[in-house]
Amino acid sequence: MLGTIKETQLEAGKQPPYPRGMSKPSPFRYFKTSPEIIRLAVMMYIRFPLSLRNAEDLLHERGIDISHETIRFWWRRFGPMFAAGSCQKNSA
Repeated sequence: MLGTIKETQLEAGKQPPYPRGMSKPSPFRYFKTSPEIIRLAVMMYIRFPLSLRNAEDLLHERGIDISHETIRFWWRRFGPMFAAGSCQKNSA
């Protein structure tokens, strides 16, 4: 496979940031909430002109009970990662 992290780092003479043979750790590994719910909450807040409390209310209507402060924390933590992923999809 061309273009994988391991091959490009090995070609450049660098060691991968994680032990060889292990996959890259998930950025969601310390959270109880599933990555799908985190992505839904953050993308709902970013994509639509909603306040944090409006996003909280919409998620509550769907049966997801989280605080607006939780959405803000996830937005600060995962927003740049989701934005980088969406920019890569748009350019491809």
